This record gives sequence, C-alpha cells and structure tokens, in this order.
Amino acid sequence: MTMNDSVVNQSDKKNRFLETLRSGVLLGDGATGSFLFELTGRLSERNHVYEALNVDNADLVRQVHLAHLQAGAMALKTNTFGANTPTLERLGIHGRTGELNRAGVRLARESISTFSASERGAAQERFVLGSVGPVSGAIKSVEQAYGEQFEALLAERVDALVFETFESLDHATAIVRLARSLPNCPPIILHMAISQRGREGKWNIDPAEYVRRALEAGASVVGVNCCAPWEAEAFIRTVKTAPEVVSGSVMLSAMPNAGGFERIGHRYMSRVNPEFMGRLARTLSEDGARLIGGCCEVHDGHIREMDGFLKSRRSAVEVGSITTGQLTPAGSAEKRGNGPFSKKLFNDEFVVSVEMLPPRGTGPRQLTNKAEIVRTLADGGLADAIDVTDGSRGIPLMPPGDLIQSMKDIVGDSITDRIEFITHFTARDLNLMAVQSRLIGYHARGIHNVLFVTGDPPKMSPTYPRSTAVFDLDSAGMIRLTHNRLNAGVDFGGQSLGRQADPKTHFTIGTGFEPEALDTKGELAKLERKLAAGADYVMTQPAFDMAALSSLADVRNHARIIVGVLLLTSYAHAERFAQVPGVRVPQEIFDRFAAFDSDEDQLKVGLELAIAQSRRIRADGWAGLYLMAPATPHLVADVISGMRA
Repeated sequence: MTMNDSVVNQSDKKNRFLETLRSGVLLGDGATGSFLFELTGRLSERNHVYEALNVDNADLVRQVHLAHLQAGAMALKTNTFGANTPTLERLGIHGRTGELNRAGVRLARESISTFSASERGAAQERFVLGSVGPVSGAIKSVEQAYGEQFEALLAERVDALVFETFESLDHATAIVRLARSLPNCPPIILHMAISQRGREGKWNIDPAEYVRRALEAGASVVGVNCCAPWEAEAFIRTVKTAPEVVSGSVMLSAMPNAGGFERIGHRYMSRVNPEFMGRLARTLSEDGARLIGGCCEVHDGHIREMDGFLKSRRSAVEVGSITTGQLTPAGSAEKRGNGPFSKKLFNDEFVVSVEMLPPRGTGPRQLTNKAEIVRTLADGGLADAIDVTDGSRGIPLMPPGDLIQSMKDIVGDSITDRIEFITHFTARDLNLMAVQSRLIGYHARGIHNVLFVTGDPPKMSPTYPRSTAVFDLDSAGMIRLTHNRLNAGVDFGGQSLGRQADPKTHFTIGTGFEPEALDTKGELAKLERKLAAGADYVMTQPAFDMAALSSLADVRNHARIIVGVLLLTSYAHAERFAQVPGVRVPQEIFDRFAAFDSDEDQLKVGLELAIAQSRRIRADGWAGLYLMAPATPHLVADVISGMRA
C-alpha cells in the first residue's frame, strides 16, 4: 500500500464514522477500567497496570471488548486511557508508550473481526476510538505528554480519537489543537467530566462556552463522560439548541457513569440499574446525542439495555396516509359496536378498564382464576373492559390474544357480550408482515380493541436463550397503519382486504402515555403524533402524584384520556415502584404505609389510596379509570365499588 492509498483510506474511514453519526445514533461501549477491576479484583497499580494488559494479558482485554460487542456496542474505546508517557512512567513503566497504544488498537480491531465473523455480528461496520485520558500533575508540555501516544494511535489508524474525563477546558482544548495539527488526524471526540453543584445546579464549566471552544479547537463531537446520568441528560438538553449544534458544525455525545447513591426512604441506594441506563439512552438520543455509551461501572448488561431501548425508537418503516381511492377509515359509529367500552368511550361516558397479565406457565388454575375475575366484573357491571398486556416488562408470557380466547371459551359469550376485551400490542416481537397478520387474526376472532405500545426490550434471566427485539414499527407507525389502512379496507401495501362491499376492519385504537416520564416534553410530543395517527383513546401509566397529570391539561381537550391507578399493597411494594425510572411515589404515601406494621393494615392503606385516586379521577372529569392490581386482583371489585360509593 502506498502512502497515498493510506491517506485515501484514512479519509474514507473518517468520513464513514462522521456520516454514521450524522445518519443516526451510534452506541458505544461501557467502561474498560471498572470492567477489568470486576474481572481481576485489582486496581490499576504497579505490576498490574490496566494499559499494560494489552500485551501482558491480551485475552482479558479481549474479553471486555467482546462482552460489549455482544451487548450491542458499535464502537469500542481502546484500552489506552492512561497510556500516555508521564502516567506510565509514574507507574514504573518506561519506554512502552508506543507498544501499549498500538496493541490497544489492534486488540479492539481483532475483537471486532472475531465478532463480525459470527452470525450476530455480520454486515455492520463497527469503529475503534482511540482513548486518551488526562495526565495528573504538572507536565512540561502537551507535546511531551501526548506526542508518542498520538503517534502510535494514528499509526494504527483509529477511526476517531476520544479525549475522556478532562476537567480543565484550557488543557483539553490545547490537546485537541495538538492532535488536530498532526497529519492524517481522524475526527476528535472531546469529553469533559463536568458537573452541576449546589442547589441551583451551577455548572463547574459553562456548557455553551465548552461547546464553542471545543469546536474552535477542532473537535467534531463534543460531550460528557464520567458524570452522573442526570448530569449527562441536563448537559445534552442545555446545549442541543446551541448555534454550533443546530448548524451541524458539531455533534453531541454522552457517556455517563452508572449513577450514584442517594437517600431513598431510609436507605442509601442507587436508582440506576441497566434498565434505567436503557431508558436514559433513549432520552439522550431523542434530545440529539449522536454517540452514546457509558463510563465507570457501565458494563455489558447496561449496554445491552441501552441497545434495546435505542432500537425501540428506530422505526424502520415510514408510514404515510391514504392518498388514492380507498374507503374512509372506520369511524365512531362503526366502533361503538365493538363492545361496552367502545360504546361508552364514543358516547363520552366514564369507562373502567381492568388490567390482566397473561400467565407465564402452564398451570390450569391460573386461567380459571382469571376467568373468575372476568365473571365477577361482568356480572356486577363493575368494568367495561379487560385489557390484556403483551409481554409486559419484556418477559415471555402467553400472547394476549390466546388469553382472551381462553377467557371466552371458559366464561362463554353471555359474559363477554357484557365486557370488552382490549389487547395490548407491542412492536417489539413482530416484523411488519406479522403485525398485519396478527391484526387480521384478531379481527376474525372478535378482538376489535387494540392498544399499541412500542414495548420494552426483551428481559430474560441469564439462563434464558438470548432473544432479540424486532421493532420494525413503533407505536405511532402501528396506529397509523391500522387506522389509515386496515380500518379503511386495505392491507399495509394498499391492496383491498376483500371483494365484499365493505372489507374494512373497525378497530378501536388505543395508545399509552407516561405522566412521570423522564422527558415529559418528548413524551407529550410522541403522544400528539400518536393521536394524529388515529388513536381513539389514551391509557396512562400510574400517576401516584396526581399533579403529574397536569402535563396533559392541553391534550385532554381533544383526547379521551383514561388514567392509570396501581393498587399498592405495602411500604415495600411502594419502594419497588419508586425505583422504576420515571416513577415518583410521594413521601406522604410512604408515611401512610409506615404508620402501620402489619401486612393486613398496610394492604388496607393501599386499598384506601387506590379508591381515593379513582374517585378523584372520576370527579376531575377524566375519560376513565385504568386499574392495575397485578398482586391483588381479588381486590379490583373493592376499588371500583369504593370509587362509585
């Protein structure tokens, strides 16, 4: 290969990396250092320098890289964070700077090649980011400190340089300028470890100034790492409207730590688990971050969740509305015949729906118990609908259509004529063709009310076979296709559903909303898109703090909103839900439970709270109640009766 060929290839690769970021979100890896600590139980120290493992124990570093790749990472940081000359000399390693940096790049590339040769790893390009960390203590010059490291990383043609965990903006921009002055320098990613301090949340480095100066120095991507997740989120939100970002002159990145401890009730705990990081990744991407990954204590489990949640926001199918010669989509007059829930809904009467979780196993008693609940609710006229979840929490359960059919078989048509079944429908499990097929099957079986949700990524135990999510469509896409196509008598491709005079389906269409989502503004924007796509009603997740419903003040003027209430059974139950990302349980609820020691008394408190919430929802003029009592289905009738008393 000639020198000219090398330059051309490097330029092409550089462009591909930046174009990948411009075209969508790229998921990076997690922390290398804390992962090595987890594997070895030793900190980076003399005779056990993490960067020296690139040569002295390459298999260990390769294990970290492969774990991140298998979790979904598309870019690997090299194990060279501290492989600058002053740091290595301080740790007793002299003269190995070039060797360890070159080995770090080669290990990352070898790991990508190994993974790409597997069935799961094929057909997608992955990138190597040369990791450069700060030097502690005084240095003579940035050239003396970093020159040899830069020379080695560039010689191995990394796809980008990522400068991590810098705390001095002057120092960081000086290093960026040094790297940018070198021939064949790849794109530069600059990460500062900035933070918010005090009650006012004042930044130790002004975010706007940081972005401006980083761009002036020559960085193509600017972001944060080694900070709390909420600081990363706040930074991205703060700078996403900066002129440099809006113009596309610089792109944003975030690689936060796996959180920190805080007082929750009477314990010090961290709310940050893999699912939290997954939801955070989705929020960061929606706010404009193009490169997302993790820093300290973010390992392959977190990256896997981040990958799943990012996929849940990538709809592969663009869905348009009907433009030529098709029937008008089914309207409220046709949908009223779907059952008592739909009839009341379109007549603007208060509706009650009770959630039912499908069974996970084969015990016949599970079905008969659920059928008894259906009978009780129908015979007493307590509920207008039973809504059946679809793989709730991303675990494998009986499909909702099968449970509904089982309920119909057990209780008979005389009961089901008095209560409507709603099937939740997640986009996670089925591709485009299968979505249409299942909906046609539902319609033929008399299941005419569908609540569309994008769904959580699969979550199974470590012993369960690895399952991937599909996400051909998001919830808005499924709503639009059902309303504009099936409910207008044509399939997803525009072909007629039959030769009869009216081949239309007439699904009543629902969707979900999280009142206490981490990104309320983004959640409202998505809700408006789903309503515009054709949703007839909205079911919210539980709002333990009723003030959270104020975010729907404008939406409720043009949408039927059915508010969720979850029956809490104890103080411990409330604690578990308080740790769910985006859920807030007010302190007064904990205080109510804490006043009683016995399980029986705490259950009474939970029942009283659910009745009070339900009464308020009805009194405040919401369209209906969506009652969830997964742990105590036998108390559903008590809540509804108490609401109406």
